[in-house]
Amino acid sequence: MTTTASTTIQSGQAKAQKVPLGATVNIPPRRLDFEFDDKTSVKYFYDNDPFLSAFWLSMSTLFPKGEAFFVDSVRHYRKEITDSTLKAQVAGFIGQEAMHSKEHEAWNNMGMKFGYPTDTLDKSLGKLIGLMQKRTPKIFQLATTVCLEHYTAIIAEQLLREDEHQEKLIDETTLKLWLWHALEENEHKTVAYDVYEKVSGSYAIRTGAMIPTTVLFFTVMAAFQARMLASDGRLFNLKNNWKGLTFLFGRKGLFTKLTPQYLDFFKRDFHPSQHDTDALLEEWREKLFGTNGMLTEQHNQASQRKGKKAH
Repeated sequence: MTTTASTTIQSGQAKAQKVPLGATVNIPPRRLDFEFDDKTSVKYFYDNDPFLSAFWLSMSTLFPKGEAFFVDSVRHYRKEITDSTLKAQVAGFIGQEAMHSKEHEAWNNMGMKFGYPTDTLDKSLGKLIGLMQKRTPKIFQLATTVCLEHYTAIIAEQLLREDEHQEKLIDETTLKLWLWHALEENEHKTVAYDVYEKVSGSYAIRTGAMIPTTVLFFTVMAAFQARMLASDGRLFNLKNNWKGLTFLFGRKGLFTKLTPQYLDFFKRDFHPSQHDTDALLEEWREKLFGTNGMLTEQHNQASQRKGKKAH
């Protein structure tokens, strides 16, 4: 009998602890306990490029506070969910997002050791999110989560599909971090959307939220990017910065290529599952967590440590 990645994961988890509810619907929260050392990690981890490395670190700086916001917005409506499958998916979503916040915080702390102001930017984002949570309706916050989950899903899918994209992540541990995160973003990409459809389903609110969300996302990213480059003394390296912008947003840029998938969100009958990633996820579950997966041993060891602490 062939051992699948999902079987390996659940078997390893069962030895250390009770299988989490999310694992029963293929959204298992996987603990990995990544460790980053500025003495062995590569500072310019993406194609040895200061601009692009700062860009992905800027995005990572959004995750600890941002994904906590996602969890809060979904959890607020948890009691209104009666469907047992969606309940399990919500549990998996919350568990995975908690792990993402934890692991990216560790990576962001390494960024601090390289001189980047990731701690300051994290606090600034926390204040912005706190203000939003006080001033906007809960359903708008959930719609914003749906919008940003759409962003993370299509960006993550791109990373999993494009070999050239992966090859530019020249630091091995950093590559593993982003591949794991990309896998899980696509495993739970329908959850916030389905919760939103259950509690509201308003097309106007969903699509109306996407415009300010897009503007705010890129405004924050631009501000964070500028701070990152300034801290590295590269804010006015115009030649390299233009090269990086072209790579991301040029005619054949990474983000430019995602435009059709982004625009799908505005279709009245859109659902995240229309971007079919089932085969892609099975492929990457095996590559990362299968019998000889890149992260299988690390995942099992982290699960065992957690199990020992629980006892």
